[in-house]
Amino acid sequence: MINGAHIIIYSKDAEADRSFFKDVLGFRHIDAGHGWLIFALPPAEVACHPGDENDQHEFYLMCDDLKTVMSALDAKGIHCSEVQEPPWGLLTRITLPGGGKLGLYQPRHPTAATLK
Repeated sequence: MINGAHIIIYSKDAEADRSFFKDVLGFRHIDAGHGWLIFALPPAEVACHPGDENDQHEFYLMCDDLKTVMSALDAKGIHCSEVQEPPWGLLTRITLPGGGKLGLYQPRHPTAATLK
């Protein structure tokens, strides 16, 4: 039986991104050995969208109040992109220390993340 999901973020500076998830976002973690941190995530959900190509995936962290999250990140020196307002929610992006982008969004639709 499937009991979870494991998400991988590829990075040009994985150590810096691990520190970001640990120290800035405060995600709980375990050390799988030799400083290889694996992070616990909040409840999650997956959606399948139509696309012109396969093998493209996006990763967003969800929140109830995007403005509050953006303010908290700004206080830590993490600046967010301009807020977009697609029909499904409020969206911004942050740049991870390794250079990758990470989406943050406040959904405007019912979510499945807390279903059991």
